[in-house]
Amino acid sequence: MSPVSPAAPLRRFSVLSRDRVMLVLEHKQDSPASVLHWGEDLGPLDDGLLADLSAAQSRVTPPQTAESALQIPLVPQESDGWAGRPALSARRDGLQVFPHWTTVRVTGGDASSSPQLALELEDARNGLTLRLELAIEQGGLVALTSTLENSASGVLDVDWLEAVLPVPKSADHLTSFSGRWTREKAPHTTNMPRGATVRQTRRGRSGHDATNLFLASEGIPRNRNGRSWAVHLGWSGDTSYRVDRMPDAVTLIGAGELLRAGEIRLTQGERYVTPVSYFAWSSRGHDGLSARFHNYLRSRPQHPASPRPLVLNTWEAVYFDHDQEALFRLAEVGARVGVERFVLDDGWFHSRRDDTTGLGDWVVDTEVWRDGLGPLADHVHGLGLEFGLWFEPEMVSLDSDLARAHPDWLLHAPDALTPPPGLSWRHQYVLDLANPGAFAHVFGQIDALISELGIDFIKWDHNRDLVDAVHDGRPGGHLQTLAAYRLIDELKAAHPGLEVESCSSGGARTDLGIISRTDRVWASDSNDPVERQDIQRWTQLLLPPELVGGHVGPAEAHSSGRHTTLAYRMATSLMGSAGFEWNLLECTDDELEAIARWSQLYKEVRHVICNGVVVHPEVVDPALRVTGFVLPDGSEALFSIATVAALEDAVPERVRLDGLDPRTRYRLSVREEASVCRQGLASPQWMSGAGVLLTGSMLSEVGVQIPPLWPAQALVLHLRAIEA
Repeated sequence: MSPVSPAAPLRRFSVLSRDRVMLVLEHKQDSPASVLHWGEDLGPLDDGLLADLSAAQSRVTPPQTAESALQIPLVPQESDGWAGRPALSARRDGLQVFPHWTTVRVTGGDASSSPQLALELEDARNGLTLRLELAIEQGGLVALTSTLENSASGVLDVDWLEAVLPVPKSADHLTSFSGRWTREKAPHTTNMPRGATVRQTRRGRSGHDATNLFLASEGIPRNRNGRSWAVHLGWSGDTSYRVDRMPDAVTLIGAGELLRAGEIRLTQGERYVTPVSYFAWSSRGHDGLSARFHNYLRSRPQHPASPRPLVLNTWEAVYFDHDQEALFRLAEVGARVGVERFVLDDGWFHSRRDDTTGLGDWVVDTEVWRDGLGPLADHVHGLGLEFGLWFEPEMVSLDSDLARAHPDWLLHAPDALTPPPGLSWRHQYVLDLANPGAFAHVFGQIDALISELGIDFIKWDHNRDLVDAVHDGRPGGHLQTLAAYRLIDELKAAHPGLEVESCSSGGARTDLGIISRTDRVWASDSNDPVERQDIQRWTQLLLPPELVGGHVGPAEAHSSGRHTTLAYRMATSLMGSAGFEWNLLECTDDELEAIARWSQLYKEVRHVICNGVVVHPEVVDPALRVTGFVLPDGSEALFSIATVAALEDAVPERVRLDGLDPRTRYRLSVREEASVCRQGLASPQWMSGAGVLLTGSMLSEVGVQIPPLWPAQALVLHLRAIEA
């Protein structure tokens, strides 16, 4: 991108619309475009209506001025009279740059174009050019990417470049997310804070405590009702989320990459391209926002199209205790009960008997696997299963052949490892994938194993934060994230059909940056189904259920010590990309029989889960969790009604099953394969026999009376359309 001159006089307005979402921009020669409207489609608009829409939002009559911005441009700066956080902060020769933008070209956004628009801006005085690319993606998501170029001599240091869109002052609540290991995606709603508020992550990955979204709402947000506006940054490194609730301007929400000092230094002609910021608007609460993200992700060409396989992962089954004969038998039992993908987790490679050694040496440990992994891979494939293998490509152990041979390949400050072993995390360090030698080493070893073993699936782990991440004397987090993306991209290009799961100590990397190149995320290292009810619900606010892995573990959860019934664990796993994290060799015959029946249920209904519209009916009792999946044509649906604590009333509330076609009659039945409810009391009549026949309007307006479930019990309801 080079300095440009106007190709034609600027038109005054641009309009983007798609899937009942509209974005209206007003252009001015001496500043970036400002947003007149973002939200519900306003219908056909001509220049007269657009001019009056602008007038209806004005605060003064021209040529009067005010001390603050009248309309906030897409890249607000101090020079616009904006007193909040600037969208761009940059320095030249150590001095702050104060941009004064001129719009030189607008492409797209007219009646004959696709729902895309590009703005080219120039600041000749400061030697800057900026390209803003906006699009309304399928599903109604607004995507915004910025490209900043240093068009002058000298070095331009970029502190941040963030994307923002306005929300009305009526958006008086802000919801963000936090968490920790085994308790990811916990929502927090507060009154909209005054002033400029920033929420940042500094972990070199998204992090367990990252806010996956900033969500502004009119009142406390609800599942199915109310207007809300949200932003998500598609980036797997450090992030900044921001909201500016200023007294003299509209409210802004936005996001951008968190850059360290000196991380982005542009010489003349060099560019910085931001991650994509995704903005969603909804008039239907959380579920309306989810529908936008889910529809967009499902529309992608690379979105998984095949039925999501039932997985057996070996981590909680054997941990580091790899016994060939036992793992052969485990695969056989898995195949017998319906498993379709067998994944060998950590512990298979050179000297890896615990978590202190071996990372970076991606060669099979022949002391454990005497003939390599070929016999196991062949056995798994011979059983009709896919074969998967665990890697942690971005990490290295100091006790490894790689670290001993190439200590210069570690992504750490020069003094970070002295005195040894320095600051580690799970006894491991970060491998600098931006180093060409380190990248080639990891790619070569993984590529060779995929080819040799016919690996179908990689569980791609990332188990530590980046601390003092330095590449060639400068902060290296940005380059590390891009290099990790490139490594996944090149492996998948070399091996068409290879699937990859993003795991990062569980759910510490579940953003749209990583999911644009992977096929699944591991939502959490917690397999406690009580915790999982909320972890999966809020992970699925952003990601559709077919991308969210959740497995059935043993009766005692390794992360919490809580004991739960098999049926409750299976009901919880059913609500996503399902599988097992369990040594099935220890199961009783009765348990294996129950697992086999449940496996058949998963295969029977996964087309509903993986293609259905996700709904969360409103409930009053804080112990209830209700999740539904309704096929777009309304022909079939599945609902899970679960408890995470004791219900408040002996006669619980009726649960309304939303999202169904109101005029269609549905056969409602309980799927016993994944249901467990209180014993010793009479069940409601509708739960017995072949079920009942009710219309969609009856189910959504009246609902069904649930029994007084105990804590950690669940009902799985199946609905099939009988007639229109």
